[in-house]
Amino acid sequence: MANLRQLWGGRVLEEFVKDYLIECQEGLEQFETQLLALERDPTSKQVVSAIFRVVHSIKGASGFLGFPKMAKVTHQGEELLGKLRDGSRETTPAVVSGLLGLIDVIRRIMQSIEATGTEGDEDDSAFIAQLKALQTADPAPSTPPVATPPPEVPPEPAQPEPIAPEPTLVAEKPPAEPAPSHAPEPSAESPTAPASALTDSTIRVDVALLDKLMNLVGELVLTRNQMLRCSLVRDEAMFQASSQRLNLITTELQEGMMKTRMQPIRNLSSKLPRVVRDLAIQCGKQATIIMEGEETELDRTLSEAIKDPIAHIVRNAVDHGLETPEQRVARGKPPEGVIRLRAYHEGGMVNIEVSDDGNGIDPAKLKRKALERGWLTEEQAASWTDRELLGLIFRPGFSTAETLSMVSGRGVGMDVVKSRIESIGGSVDVSSRIGEGTTMKMKIPLTLTIINALIVSAGGDRFAIPQVNLVELIRLKGDAIGAGMINLQGTAVSRYRGKLLPLVDLNRVLNIEAEARPTESDAVNIVVLQADQQRFGLVVDRIDDAQEIVVRPLARQLKSISCLAGATIMGDGKIALILDVFGLAKDLDGTRDRTGNLTARDDQPASQPIDESHAMILLRGTDASPFAIGLREVDRLETFAASTIEWIAGRPLMQYRGNLLPLLDVAAWLTNKQWLGDTSDSTWYQIVIHEHEGKRLGLVFDKVLDIVEDRLDVRGEASRTGVQFTAAIMGRATEVLDVPQIRDRYEESLRAGGVAR
Repeated sequence: MANLRQLWGGRVLEEFVKDYLIECQEGLEQFETQLLALERDPTSKQVVSAIFRVVHSIKGASGFLGFPKMAKVTHQGEELLGKLRDGSRETTPAVVSGLLGLIDVIRRIMQSIEATGTEGDEDDSAFIAQLKALQTADPAPSTPPVATPPPEVPPEPAQPEPIAPEPTLVAEKPPAEPAPSHAPEPSAESPTAPASALTDSTIRVDVALLDKLMNLVGELVLTRNQMLRCSLVRDEAMFQASSQRLNLITTELQEGMMKTRMQPIRNLSSKLPRVVRDLAIQCGKQATIIMEGEETELDRTLSEAIKDPIAHIVRNAVDHGLETPEQRVARGKPPEGVIRLRAYHEGGMVNIEVSDDGNGIDPAKLKRKALERGWLTEEQAASWTDRELLGLIFRPGFSTAETLSMVSGRGVGMDVVKSRIESIGGSVDVSSRIGEGTTMKMKIPLTLTIINALIVSAGGDRFAIPQVNLVELIRLKGDAIGAGMINLQGTAVSRYRGKLLPLVDLNRVLNIEAEARPTESDAVNIVVLQADQQRFGLVVDRIDDAQEIVVRPLARQLKSISCLAGATIMGDGKIALILDVFGLAKDLDGTRDRTGNLTARDDQPASQPIDESHAMILLRGTDASPFAIGLREVDRLETFAASTIEWIAGRPLMQYRGNLLPLLDVAAWLTNKQWLGDTSDSTWYQIVIHEHEGKRLGLVFDKVLDIVEDRLDVRGEASRTGVQFTAAIMGRATEVLDVPQIRDRYEESLRAGGVAR
């Protein structure tokens, strides 16, 4: 059959080639994943057949479009797979390496087609001969391996190399100038999966979602027409109704558009098994990777931004986190090391953990290196905790490697990982146990396009602070100012929950004059913020309100200001600048230890990381009773008016983010009643959004009182269903709620059609 070049005078339609490359890329991802699965289960005929179909499809399309080199190399791969499928050839490591080499060759040809429209000038005859040889027998031991692994490239400027969670850090080329915070940096190409501008510019969207978005746009047009009519007839009631409808449609449209950009972590992690396999062979180790939560979704832009840091961490986990098979057996471990990647949503963020069961990081070794380099004095080293010592691995130039290699020892890497994660509003932390392994935990925002922010004022201008970094608000008045704020050796700090909290004055940072404080008081407003694992207070003139904002990039003239991350347009049409919390933290001169972590000047830690195993949110029920809920059970906190409650079949619900949210008055539920609070239009309630397996439940309270991080003084066991125990919190007996039990009982009642008990 004539190919398209012959049919159309040597001209291949651009759209056909574009579709061909996209389908080839998707097929290769399936090919690589299934091939590694085949290596673990060589007898699986089903997997072989699936791989055969992928290669056969690529071969057929290549011939039809007139790409003979691609057709020729895939034909030999198809022949080899045919031998595996009919049982005349066994699946051996050499065969798997050969087929992985086929993937690399196909990707190289695809890149050339995309860039130049041709298949390139490289000669693949030697590789084709190797594939032919593999159809009958494995190559002799002296023969070079069939696979064509990525070449090792010596360090060059502006191109990072793999990074990982061992203190023996990966070789890293000097990084390019960092991108502004909240703007992802361009990611380096992955050696095993070259970046494709074509595939990166396309995304598949479910037709049902597109239909929903189209319907919402239609409703938006109708609402616009209604509001235009309101402006003519000046009907206030119609205008209010149209405004509320516009708000609802905008929220649903926003969420729908967000879903078009969301993609599962699986798309990001699918390349990692190949990375682990190739590097383990190179290092003489046995390793496997287990991935959990692959359906966890993340914005496509953020996914691209964290792709390289995660790959770097995984590579170093293999290279330095895991021991050799002989060492593992001697220590009572299985010869094969395990790397585990776990992703999950929590608190409006995506958490990604990469852990290994290898050597772990020895704090004593870190201390010794820091002393040798003069980064610590003997007195400091003696007082530092293991956690503080682990923070040294994020310091530029720090390494404990005894020798240099292509993957480690040059003392650059983890600082680049940290800066890249922080540049998109995330954070990274490390924990380790000697002989048991190391865990890297990254917290990533769901999106950078539309975020929840707190609006504050300084010097007469408004600024937005991302709520993911917000801990709480403090207002000091009168005598409390002198007692709560002190100057310690030239550093402003505040007494905060028994600790010293470093302070940053926004007016001083931005070099602007403070606006006049309210005449009725000399109140000081402090916004407590979380930067990485430490806290500090930001002093502002006024705290306005919280709202969703659309993030816009900074103008070129402002990009050099480290404490600014972007800009947004407010409802009145004026501009508000978005603050970079990590950039603000850098202004805490004299309050950072040698690793860059915040500390008070009297060597007392300014704050400790939130331990979610005992952090509690303290609330007042609708019957004025105090309750506490574990912070890990809280997805969001919202305020809503009683007038928004709808009653269906005797159950309260409300419209929330385009869906119906079931509500549960906790105080009433505990006493077998349905609702205790006032439902008049002027009443407002606090609602704790609890999410489990995609389902939301709103727990209704009268007021949020505080957040408590100290370990609880348990005074009694559970007194009734839905309560874990009673504890003394802030000097008052408080019931700590068992939210999972309440949720399960509520769902049981829905299935049974009875009372929500």
